[in-house]
Amino acid sequence: MPRSKNSGTSDAPESKFRVDWEKTTWNRDLEAFAFQCTDELAPLDHFIGQDRAQEAIRFGLEVDKPGYNLFVTGLTGTGKTSAIKAHLQSIVDDLDRQEKRRPISDWAYVYNFEDPDRPKVVRLPRGTGKVYRQQLSKVLRTLQEGIPKVLKSESFEAQVRGHEETDRKATQDLMSELERAGQEANFAVQMTPTGINIFPMTEGRPMTPEEYQALESEPKQAIDEVRSQLMQQTQDTMAQIRELEKASAQRLQELERSAGDQLVEQVFFELHALSPDIPEMQSFLSDLGEFVLNNIDLFKESDSPRPMVTGIPAGPASGGAALGINPFLPFELNVLVDNSAVEKLPIIIEPNPNWGNLFGRIERRAIMGTYVSDHAMLKPGAIHLANGGYLVLNARDVLMAPGAWEGLKRSIRNREVRLEDPAEQTGLFIPQGLRPEPVPLDLKVIVTGDESIYRLLTSSDNEDFWDLFKVKAEFDYRVDLNEENMMAYCAFICRTCEEEDLLPFENGGAARVLEFGARLVSDQNKLSTRFGQIKDLLIEADYWARKDDAERVQDHHVQLAVNQKIYRLNLVEERLKEMVSDGTLLLDVTGEVVGQINGLAVYDLGDFSFGRPTRITAQTFAGREGFINIEREASMSGRTHDKGVLILSGYLGAKFGQDRPLTLSASLCFEQSYDGVDGDSASSTEIYAIASSLSGLPLRQDIAVTGSVNQKGEIQPIGGVNQKIEGMFDVCRAVTGLTGTQGVVIPHQNVKNLMLRQDVVEAIREGKFHVYAVKTIDEGLEILTGKTAGEADASGAFPEGTVNYLIAKRLGELNDSMRGYFQGMLSNGK
Repeated sequence: MPRSKNSGTSDAPESKFRVDWEKTTWNRDLEAFAFQCTDELAPLDHFIGQDRAQEAIRFGLEVDKPGYNLFVTGLTGTGKTSAIKAHLQSIVDDLDRQEKRRPISDWAYVYNFEDPDRPKVVRLPRGTGKVYRQQLSKVLRTLQEGIPKVLKSESFEAQVRGHEETDRKATQDLMSELERAGQEANFAVQMTPTGINIFPMTEGRPMTPEEYQALESEPKQAIDEVRSQLMQQTQDTMAQIRELEKASAQRLQELERSAGDQLVEQVFFELHALSPDIPEMQSFLSDLGEFVLNNIDLFKESDSPRPMVTGIPAGPASGGAALGINPFLPFELNVLVDNSAVEKLPIIIEPNPNWGNLFGRIERRAIMGTYVSDHAMLKPGAIHLANGGYLVLNARDVLMAPGAWEGLKRSIRNREVRLEDPAEQTGLFIPQGLRPEPVPLDLKVIVTGDESIYRLLTSSDNEDFWDLFKVKAEFDYRVDLNEENMMAYCAFICRTCEEEDLLPFENGGAARVLEFGARLVSDQNKLSTRFGQIKDLLIEADYWARKDDAERVQDHHVQLAVNQKIYRLNLVEERLKEMVSDGTLLLDVTGEVVGQINGLAVYDLGDFSFGRPTRITAQTFAGREGFINIEREASMSGRTHDKGVLILSGYLGAKFGQDRPLTLSASLCFEQSYDGVDGDSASSTEIYAIASSLSGLPLRQDIAVTGSVNQKGEIQPIGGVNQKIEGMFDVCRAVTGLTGTQGVVIPHQNVKNLMLRQDVVEAIREGKFHVYAVKTIDEGLEILTGKTAGEADASGAFPEGTVNYLIAKRLGELNDSMRGYFQGMLSNGK
């Protein structure tokens, strides 16, 4: 049935549902802008909206109790990180003014003399770590220069000579006594490089072996007995000499220790005075002084290899091995965290929170085919640097790094951070076993992420997550479009122009940016807070303005930036339009067809989304199967779409099955759909197709439909309304051109979401294209069929000739047909 020429006029049935063109977008009024160009404004110095999130952040940061860490949610580009940084700085400044700031400390690792594999950690006042390191280096140089001088002094050498003379005389006395015993027994005693030789004498000379062998057995036996006695005396004498040498060496060591003790005490006095209130440092300095006195030989001037270090546990431990390579390792103080340049509480934002960047590293060096590490090779992580302050992390990045999330929770829970090799977390072999003492932890952790990650953690990791992140701050992706926020948006444009060195924006260009912000959230009363995308638009508009040799960015430059971005992304959309134009995709945008309608779908490609019409068909016939969803039967339908189809039976049953059962079969299909279907936005469209098939009334093909429906027949809002309308508009323009009758039916609740392209708005204003808003299925039927839907009277009957009358009549015929069919089967005994 062809449409009449006046179907687009104001007296047509659908005219009362038509949306005025002024309601299809946000109408900007340049007179509302109290400036001609954004360079007249002050740059934005606060956040636009987000009061709820900002209050939550402040609460979480100011509650200084365990577990009150923050998880900040919101879409990317909504300013979460910027807001956190600003609030952190504000709170730090407030604490500083109130003199409530926690003391900032340096952290250092020192040598552990009892167990070199377990370096000790020392907390030092801010800025003193470097001082201690420099002082220890100075002490080492002083000792290396001073101890040799002390050991070469006349008084010390005189003491050494005196002891050596005494020891030499005692040794000579023992040897003389041994020689006298030999002479009395007619034996000679001789000292040789290899030891002491004892042999019998004869005629004032040593007896030869031949002479000894020629002796009779009794003289020979007598010589052997005397020799044996002398050998025993010789061994006793040598033992006494060794004891004398040992005592001499010990006295020499005591002399050296005594000589160096005064120097060591003097040298270490200043270091002890630096840390009177730090027991750990006092203990380390005492151990270091004892180490020096026990290893005086290390400081002697000598060309020979350095002597072994004494007083240190031996074994394969990496710390002990490193000490063997560098005997002065105990003098190295590793300032793990140097806060000398940090005037207020540290604020650390870690962009790559892998294990090493978060918890630090144990470095190694390869020496003689093995890996060696020591306390001087410990490197800090972000947690160490943020200790005492604030650490900001991205949830997705932490979760992606192996072991990082569990390690972070463990550190927060135990209030300490351990320097461990990441290989240990996976059970792999590591070439050394350094186990540094953990650093006590006192910091506030702020994790940012989207809502999906937050829900994942609350459901799968809730035992730890709730205890460790008690405060949630949620950033909204939109704010109210009011005068205050409009001016704040313009101030943001001004700030971005200054930061990025962009051309200033005229008020028309700024207004176009605000339109873009409203379109991002598909709401005439809201503005997007995804300022990352707004910033991208400003940069791209500046590019096109410079290409145009303009001094300011105007509205057409902003629109060109939007259009060019779409052009770079919409290749798939263009290919689909070509397929519709050449008939590959079957779609009618003119005429009327029974049981066929154009539904609207949105294709989301990630960085770009667009809408296009899709043919939906319905066939009704006698049967008892009910509604057959072909997509579901082919496993191409999502759960939401299946729910929408099931609602159809509830709607038709409530409206037409009050006094008799509905006995029909109806099949529904999205024609030429091969990628699967989900969502319930086509449920109203499917009802229209079924109603047409039942009533026999054709539906207009020049009008596409979207909207979900409930069991009462009320139309419900849907998403992607702008893309869907623009998709139908583009297809109509490409296939037949705009005829003036084409349009789209949408839920009335979506009118406020209309932020259509300028060309679509212009076509609506000129009457070449139309948007209709409906509240019920009956209103949609009137637009699509051109006939009154019809209201049931008290008896449930519909006025004759109306759409619902024809539907009810056909359902009655199907019911009678099925009743007759089964009665016939019963009469035939089947």
